[in-house]
Amino acid sequence: MSKTQMPEPSHKQQRQGSHVSAPPDQDYERTHFGFESVSGVEKRQRVMGVFSSVAGKYDLMNDLMSGGMHRLWKRRLFDVAAVRPDGRVLDVAAGSGDIAIGLLRKMDAQSDGKSSRVVLTDLNGPMLAEGAQRVIDAGLLPGRADCIQSDGTRLAFADNSFDVVSIAFGIRNFVDVEAGLAEFYRVLKPGGQFICLEFSQPVLPLLDVIYDTYSFNVIPPLGAWVTGDRDSYQYLVESIRRFPDQKRFNKLIEWAGFELVRYENMTGGVVALHRGYKIT
Repeated sequence: MSKTQMPEPSHKQQRQGSHVSAPPDQDYERTHFGFESVSGVEKRQRVMGVFSSVAGKYDLMNDLMSGGMHRLWKRRLFDVAAVRPDGRVLDVAAGSGDIAIGLLRKMDAQSDGKSSRVVLTDLNGPMLAEGAQRVIDAGLLPGRADCIQSDGTRLAFADNSFDVVSIAFGIRNFVDVEAGLAEFYRVLKPGGQFICLEFSQPVLPLLDVIYDTYSFNVIPPLGAWVTGDRDSYQYLVESIRRFPDQKRFNKLIEWAGFELVRYENMTGGVVALHRGYKIT
């Protein structure tokens, strides 16, 4: 059984976001790495390898692959993020730091900028180093942003710590998506917002055919040309196809305990922006 083909959890799990996850070294279930069936341990190791390989060219590839559209998708995330002037935000799978910086700037625009704070966390050290350099260049370190290496399925933060938890194009790489959602719920304060930007399934006629053709025939060769790593971008394309569609992912968010869960499609469903709230 894949991680997304699972029976509905109990009522208690749905309301409390409870989840029992295995230790990092326990190979307790098969999962997938792109179109391959692998162990959870192997997926974790191979995903780490993917992002270590492409970290230095990550932003450039995002621009090339999306034709710059990823900036518009992220701008929409900033628009709907329920940040407060004195808020504390956690950006998971923070990568090169653009989401964290954008959210902090939105908080700064509402206040003098002295009390708002953002935490960047990523399991991958080279990617987090890219993010740290970006926030340094933006003048946000020290004091305004913290960079902490942490597994998104076992976050190194206390319960009820953050007003907003965000993740952009990262959750599909988790070995255990449900454990990640449960952790996001745990670290949010009551009333806090979870917001997730992720590739999804096209909903416009013929767009799925065009998107598949582009993804499988253009992106891996482009990755090979720019980064010297075709395999990593082949995985990224396949991982998008294996991720739950909009409605199924919404259901996983609800099972984790979030309420007022909804999504909006962008670029015909190529990307979806999901939101949910921890009410109590």
